[in-house]
Amino acid sequence: MDGVLPLGKHAGRKFIPSNRLAATPGVLHPTSRDTYTSLSVAALGLLPGTGGSCYYSGSMSTRHALLKLLADGAFHSGPVLGERLGVSRAAVNKAIQSLVESGADIHRVSGRGYRLGEPFVPLSEVPIGTLLAERQVQADVEIFDEVDSTNQQLLRTPDLPSGCVCLAEAQSAGRGRRGRGWVATACHNILMSMSWRFETGPAGLAGLSLAAGVAVLRALEEFGVRGAGLKWPNDILHDGRKLAGLLIDLRGESSGPSLVVLGLGLNVHLAPNDAVLIDQPWISLRDNLPAPVDRNRLAGLLILHLHEMFRRFERAGFEAFRAEWERRHLYAGQPVRLQSGHEDVFGTVAGIDAQGGLRVQLAGGELRTFHSGDVSLRALHGAA
Repeated sequence: MDGVLPLGKHAGRKFIPSNRLAATPGVLHPTSRDTYTSLSVAALGLLPGTGGSCYYSGSMSTRHALLKLLADGAFHSGPVLGERLGVSRAAVNKAIQSLVESGADIHRVSGRGYRLGEPFVPLSEVPIGTLLAERQVQADVEIFDEVDSTNQQLLRTPDLPSGCVCLAEAQSAGRGRRGRGWVATACHNILMSMSWRFETGPAGLAGLSLAAGVAVLRALEEFGVRGAGLKWPNDILHDGRKLAGLLIDLRGESSGPSLVVLGLGLNVHLAPNDAVLIDQPWISLRDNLPAPVDRNRLAGLLILHLHEMFRRFERAGFEAFRAEWERRHLYAGQPVRLQSGHEDVFGTVAGIDAQGGLRVQLAGGELRTFHSGDVSLRALHGAA
C-alpha cells in the first residue's frame, strides 16, 4: 500500500536525480518546488540502471546506502559504516535513529556495532524491470525508502498516467479500509500502489477492487503460494488469517474520465514489535514458504498481473472476473455476520452481484445486497 519522505513535508529541500531502468512511458515528475543537485544516487551504488528519474533527498540516500550495508544481517561497527559511506559517525548514528523511527528492526550491541534483526534484499527497479520486459509489459516503477503512503505519493503526481507504480520500503501513514492504519515492518514487506486511467466514470468501475483481488491471487500462485483465497471485499487470506489487503482511491467526474490508484499491502515478514499492533488474525509469507522470499520477483509478478487485470477490466468490466472471484471466495455459502454501521446482520453468503456487492440470505429468506466500504465481514465460527 504504503525512501523519500513525502515531498510536501520537505518543501525547499534538494532532491537528487538517480538513474534507473528505462524504456517505459509515463515518468513521474517532481513538483515545481523541488530543486536538484548534480550528485547521482547511482554513484553510490543504490539504483543501477539507465534513463528515467527517481528522487531521493541527501539524507535518504545515506539511509538507503546504510540499509544496503546492513542487509546481510551481520554486525557492522559505526566507524566502519561511516568509512564505507564517507560520512561521520554522528551521521551514521542519525541515520540509524531515523531508520529505527521508521520501523526498521536494527539491533545495537556494544563492542560489535549494528545489525538488522532479519537480513533482507532491498527492492530494486532492475530485477523488477527485467521481469516486466521479459513479459513485454510496460510500467513506470519507482522505489522509495519511505513515503507517507504509496497511494498518496502517486496521487500527488500531476497528470498521472496509467501504469505508474510506487513501491516503498516503509510507510509513515499507511492506510487500510475504513480508516484503519496498515502495519508493516520496514524493508521486509510489499507496499505498493499502481495507477490507471479509465474513460468511464466511477459507476463503471464497480467491482474493480474485487478484480484486483483475483489478480493478486494469480500472482501469488505463480510465485508458489498455495491455499490463499479471497474475503469480501478486499482481503486476501491464508489459513483464515489476513495475508494482504487492497485499497482504492478514485478521482473523477460522474460521467468520466476517472483516475484509479490501487494500493496493496502484503505481509512478507512482520517483526514482533509490529505484530502486536495488529488487531486481527494475520499471516505472512515467511510463515508458509520454506525459502527466503524474493520480494523483487514477487513485486514484478504483482505488477504484471495487476497490469493485465486493468487492461482486461477496461475491455470487459467486472463480469470478466466475477466467476473466478466466486470460486475463490472463502466464505461462499457460509453463515456470516456483517456489521454495517450499528447494525449486525446474520445470514448465509449467496454470492455477489454484477457490481461486486455481497448478497446475503437472511434467516427469514430475504436476500439483501451489501456494498464495500460500509460493512465488515466475520465468519460465525472463527474470526478472519
